[in-house]
Amino acid sequence: MNRYAKLVAGLLSGWFVFAVAASALHLFQNSAQRVGLAVAIAAGVPILAFALWLALDANFRRFAVSLSPRTLTALHAPRVVAGAVFVLLGARAALPETFAHSAGYGDIAIGLTAPLVALWLATPRHRSSFIVWQLLGMADLVSAVALGVTAPLLAPNGPTMAAVTVLPLSLIPTYFVPLLMVMHVVAIAHARAWPSASASAPRVSAVSHS
Repeated sequence: MNRYAKLVAGLLSGWFVFAVAASALHLFQNSAQRVGLAVAIAAGVPILAFALWLALDANFRRFAVSLSPRTLTALHAPRVVAGAVFVLLGARAALPETFAHSAGYGDIAIGLTAPLVALWLATPRHRSSFIVWQLLGMADLVSAVALGVTAPLLAPNGPTMAAVTVLPLSLIPTYFVPLLMVMHVVAIAHARAWPSASASAPRVSAVSHS
């Protein structure tokens, strides 16, 4: 497992360097000043690679589900910062208001609740609630990406998504969104292995009667 930890750390570092370098070279910018194909590729390829690796390598699956679900959940707390930045930029007409409000307040909600979920819901007893929160976090990311693409089309004369195609905000869709999505998936995979409350109840009852 230590080998996988080092490999994952190396891949994450390399991926971050790529995202920074590509942004510095303006590879994510386009004449339409919106989230384009280059951003979609940078965000989608890591998720696809992770999904294939998880499906094809049993040892990697064991490594992934060995990670602490509490830690994976708590690491979503900094999304508060990204959300606040989106809301602020939306108020200053530097981002489309539809995108800024949905992605911004969604990230703030997930970020604020992440520590609470990590402390109190990351247990078999709260398995369903824990998974629901993870799904909400994933929905927030998917919604933000979808609105990032469509918001400028809905209001062509309004603010553009240009700010998200250059540093430092370009790192959000090209690095942090895929990373956060993977963390949600791993946390759900971990939680699905927990016994459900209904499954554990009969065993507790049987023990008490004995």
